[in-house]
Amino acid sequence: MTDFRRTDVMTVPTSSAHAKVNGLEMYYEIHGTEHEGRRPLVLLHGGVLTVGLTFGTVLPALSAERYVIAPELQGHGHTADTDRPMTVPDLASDVVALLDELGVEQADFFGFSLGGLVALEVAVRHPELVGRLVLASSPYVQSGFRDEIRFPDQDSPLLPSQADFQEMAEAYAAVAPHPEHFQDFLAKTSAAANAPLPWTADDLRALTAPTLLIIGDTDFVRVEHAAEMQRLIPGARLAVLPGTTHMALMRRTSLLLPLLDEFLN
Repeated sequence: MTDFRRTDVMTVPTSSAHAKVNGLEMYYEIHGTEHEGRRPLVLLHGGVLTVGLTFGTVLPALSAERYVIAPELQGHGHTADTDRPMTVPDLASDVVALLDELGVEQADFFGFSLGGLVALEVAVRHPELVGRLVLASSPYVQSGFRDEIRFPDQDSPLLPSQADFQEMAEAYAAVAPHPEHFQDFLAKTSAAANAPLPWTADDLRALTAPTLLIIGDTDFVRVEHAAEMQRLIPGARLAVLPGTTHMALMRRTSLLLPLLDEFLN
């Protein structure tokens, strides 16, 4: 079996900072440089992950000719958690506030897993902010997840492995303001990902941004559900990556990068 785990991928941001938004000290990275006539690209990482763990394999190519803004969501990576519950609407509100703080009037969005849910919420509630939308491994209702994900079977090969969890824990310990809180953070993020999602089929029908949906053929999200989303979102495209689990998807660079380059450019 091919191993798609990330190995020694380092991404060095052009700059990084914290912004005060909605009671958070929200960490964000800037990669690449601004190009006249081209919208910035906002990258939204997966749950329990960081910018580097989610996008490390694709960031060099994405930022070569684009201005990339990559925040870390509430409690993730460098961004300290607060007493506020972790919800998709609140996470999206944080991203919108960050873009307002940075003076960004419109951007393209690429979200993976939890980050895709956040990107979808931004597109539904703030359509004027979204130029193009890429949703990777993200459903619009909880029933879009496979049963092994909704009712976890710890023996399922679809779930993150012990090595995956170890990688997440090490990344958290390396940069989190309170690294001793990893288990509490893990439980809080899982609760956010498993909460009812705030959209209807009509919300998807009303989306105006050109949309690319990406999943693996053995992803958390059912292929049938992704096909339903494609039918609902006007003009949406769907790419199903072969031989690809949820945790492997963002490391399939030979398949991902041509799709993203054609769609975003």
